Amino acid sequence: MPIRDQLAASISRALAKVAADAGLDVAVDPSDVFLERPARREHGDWSTNVVLVKAKQAGGNPRKLAESLVAELTANPPPHTVAIEIAGPGFINFRLDSGWLHEALVDVVREGEDGYACPDVGHGERVLVEFVSANPTGPIHVGNGWWASYGDALSRVLTRAGYEVSREYYVNDTGGQIRKLGESLLARHHGTAIPEDGYQGEYLTELAAVYDGPDDVTDSGRWAADRILDMIKATLTSVGIVFDQWYSQASIEESGAVDETIALLADKGLVFEEDGATWFRTTELGDNRDRVLRKSNGDATYLAGDIAYHRDKFLIRGFDRVIDVFGADHHGQVAGLMAGVEALGVPKGRLEVKLGQMVSLVDGDEAVKMGKRAGTAISLDSLVADIGADATRILSLMTTLDQATTFDLAAAREQSMENPVFYVQMANARIGGVARKAAERGVERVPLGDADLSLLTHQRELELIRCLEELPEVVAFAATERAPTKVTTWVRRLAGCFHGFYHDCPILAGDVDPSVTQARLWLVEGTRVGLAIGLGLLGVSAPEVM
Repeated sequence: MPIRDQLAASISRALAKVAADAGLDVAVDPSDVFLERPARREHGDWSTNVVLVKAKQAGGNPRKLAESLVAELTANPPPHTVAIEIAGPGFINFRLDSGWLHEALVDVVREGEDGYACPDVGHGERVLVEFVSANPTGPIHVGNGWWASYGDALSRVLTRAGYEVSREYYVNDTGGQIRKLGESLLARHHGTAIPEDGYQGEYLTELAAVYDGPDDVTDSGRWAADRILDMIKATLTSVGIVFDQWYSQASIEESGAVDETIALLADKGLVFEEDGATWFRTTELGDNRDRVLRKSNGDATYLAGDIAYHRDKFLIRGFDRVIDVFGADHHGQVAGLMAGVEALGVPKGRLEVKLGQMVSLVDGDEAVKMGKRAGTAISLDSLVADIGADATRILSLMTTLDQATTFDLAAAREQSMENPVFYVQMANARIGGVARKAAERGVERVPLGDADLSLLTHQRELELIRCLEELPEVVAFAATERAPTKVTTWVRRLAGCFHGFYHDCPILAGDVDPSVTQARLWLVEGTRVGLAIGLGLLGVSAPEVM
């Protein structure tokens, strides 16, 4: 049982006893005991505020209750407890011996890559994560592909945390942009001028050279979109992103789902006609203005299609939760979409919209342009070819979604410890080097039960285990807060702890006691497990040689 659970069980039993002795009506379950690691190590290994919470509820004196609790816990101490102290008005700090960390290391290596750090916070909830969904009017570029890693890593984290996850790409394969794509393709095909607001990329020249269809802007636009979509799929696959479903916007409109959805909203008294257009009374649902569902020319708006699409997600396919990952340019559409989903009867909170802020790339002193129509965008393919898939993924997962960021490609190319990608992967390569050197010297790890892990007493060793022990909590937090960047931060910290251990704690040197070597080899194996899990959640490889 993890030390947190052991402490919580001991605290709940002791608190129930001292509260009863004091005549206080306090119900304490282990799940009520919040334990955290103090920010400053000198304050102990674990701390709880449960006395403050329960004393306030029962009307007792927190300091007095804390003193009674500490006395009871001191008489019947939890495992590995060295000292129990009161801090402030009623916080209780626990100092433990290093045995709890050795037990934590055993948990890591016994549960392994498949079993360790799998907190069941999702309880099987069915979640649809929609991300990227870039219009198939040109190859995916950095501007619309940067947050693809976020959607994929979030899906990986949610899956590990007990959710049932589906990944989906919504293909905007109809409407004005597809007709504009068709006009641009036909202009290239016939050697005429491309429309001023058309698409200029070289990819259209290549497509126009093989196009043999009709001179119809819709047909030619969809033909081009299909082939561009194939390019997008190949690009995303190159960075390890595979979708469970590619959902066509055209299929929704052609099935009549948009008309059905508008009719449902009309039945609720939320639709009106004005100036030849069909409007949605979103102001009645908290929006700051009403929204158009169908233009005066008869075309359905993106909002109408999106509401119909989300009706399909929730009410037809039955997902419990939907997480949409949009670019910041979709900000103005969120309120209308939320209103539409609420109007359909989906409980508030079941639709989550995450907005990725602006990302800028520089190459040394030179800014990198990202405009698709002008044909000047740097493609995601080019970025991957330049710095690699792993660097592309981990760099895009170093900052939170809501933070505008600038990344320097020149720095990403450096093969040095200053490069965060190199820094993390070098930790795993060093682990691979330890394994190879052990094999060369004929040193085999003894069975885990035969290794004396109590010999791991160096501060570097203990800090490394502390970091490993935190991974289940990191995964749970990353899942509930939709923050896979927390895993990135943890992986970088684990790499730092391992580099420090590797430097200060010789493993296979001739003057190292064989028993210490065995204990350290198991610590290396635990680190390998942690890195494999963390990098796997980020979609980044764990090379054994660099």
